[in-house]
Amino acid sequence: MSHDAASESFPSLVTERLWLRQTTLADGQDIFAVFADPQVTEFHNLETFQVLDEALRVVERRAEIFRDGHGVRWGIELKATQHIVGSCGFSWHPDPAVKGAEMGYELASGLWQQGIMSEALSAILRYGFETKGLSFVIAQVMLDNVASRRLLQKLGFKSQTIIEQGGFWKGQHHDLEQFALEPSDFVF
Repeated sequence: MSHDAASESFPSLVTERLWLRQTTLADGQDIFAVFADPQVTEFHNLETFQVLDEALRVVERRAEIFRDGHGVRWGIELKATQHIVGSCGFSWHPDPAVKGAEMGYELASGLWQQGIMSEALSAILRYGFETKGLSFVIAQVMLDNVASRRLLQKLGFKSQTIIEQGGFWKGQHHDLEQFALEPSDFVF
């Protein structure tokens, strides 16, 4: 798997209800709306957004991560509304010889429990395994994030371990449950 994204164009993915695409500064208001919701940031390593500039920095940081070959983060556009309602993506393993990635995601709270994130993650996992040749994907979630844990299990992820104080944000340590998925366990 090449970590050199300089020669790659951003991979756009389309599902029944979604267009997974690179976000731009024009999406700033949509991204702000997602991260300004304390329900969305409750289990996220970001503080709840207060100003639009925070969302614009997210767009710039995601573009830089892709450009530098460290990962890919798709904006989740709902085809019906043509608005960004969340994001999902991969951070590639730092050693290119290791064909693995860590996955992250968030979705506007008004769209929870509608199968949208399951649809988006299925598309990016297919891309990761089939196009990028990943041999595994991991995801880490806070222990209280029951909905996220259920989503990962639905997709075939298996709990690997609890990492005590595995994260530090919002001024405190957080225990994280690590899940892993191999191509043979992926539920398409």
